[in-house]
Amino acid sequence: MARIVDVLIIGGGPAGLTAASILARQVITCVIFDNGTYRNKLSNEMHTVLTAENGSPEAFRAKARQELLQKYETIAFQDTTIAKVTKLEGGFEAEDRDGTKWQGKKLILATGVEDIFPAIEGYAECWAVGIYHCIFCKGFEDRGADSCGLLAIDKPMNIQHAMNAARMASQFSKRVVFYTNGDEALAAQFVAVFPSAPVFSSDSRKIAKLVKGPSGGQVIIHFENGMQTTEGFIFHKPLTKAKGPFAEQLGLETTPEGDLVVKPPFAQTSDKDVFAAGDNASLFKMVTVAMHMGGLAGAQVASRLAAEKLGQTSLF
Repeated sequence: MARIVDVLIIGGGPAGLTAASILARQVITCVIFDNGTYRNKLSNEMHTVLTAENGSPEAFRAKARQELLQKYETIAFQDTTIAKVTKLEGGFEAEDRDGTKWQGKKLILATGVEDIFPAIEGYAECWAVGIYHCIFCKGFEDRGADSCGLLAIDKPMNIQHAMNAARMASQFSKRVVFYTNGDEALAAQFVAVFPSAPVFSSDSRKIAKLVKGPSGGQVIIHFENGMQTTEGFIFHKPLTKAKGPFAEQLGLETTPEGDLVVKPPFAQTSDKDVFAAGDNASLFKMVTVAMHMGGLAGAQVASRLAAEKLGQTSLF
């Protein structure tokens, strides 16, 4: 028999934890499903989170869980992987890989995303330690570098977005090199927007492999022509998709980039009873944004549940 709570939260990262903290303040029962996989698992430090600066993501999650469990009896955690979510009349049923089931009136998806790495040897080994996807989370510690790289290799490439990232990377480096991995036409497009900024250059040589350098965020780029160069760090936002099969199972709308479509400000998906918070529903994939979205989703779910309990319609 399924266990019944008010809200099912899939994902035990910053978004899911923040949503739970909001719901707890309204004495709403919820269960957080955490399968122990996190996008920032390779990062040793967190940044931009006040009072947690330089702390580890693991310690942050552990402390948040401890505080929630100590203070709020309406909150529960399940360390398991949810394999299937089914919509029922008046709610949802979540089933894990072992066949255990839970039911809830509302669903918050805080699953994060799966990174789709490019087919370049060594990329995965350099991820998070030399290849950074967020210029606010990483890069500051490598400031003063002679040069850094920006991988412009995923299609379609948005020139203006890439230039925006490069301008911010230039805060930490004397030069920024756009690597187009054999795409000479794309390299030429970047050159066309460089004239007033000699800090930028482009390189269309085909990349053979990436090797983590000996210090800081250094990455050694080996080219197919046998040459190599070392960058202080590399910025790249790989393609991503919302983690888990839930968008397909529930028929939720997604963006061309693979994120869940949500209605601001309360992160409601195309299903009025499903909310998505964090990296799986945001262009800006960083901890503080995830916490912000988790808080708003939790607040809206609390408002909806309070209104429905009284047979009324919520404000939003």
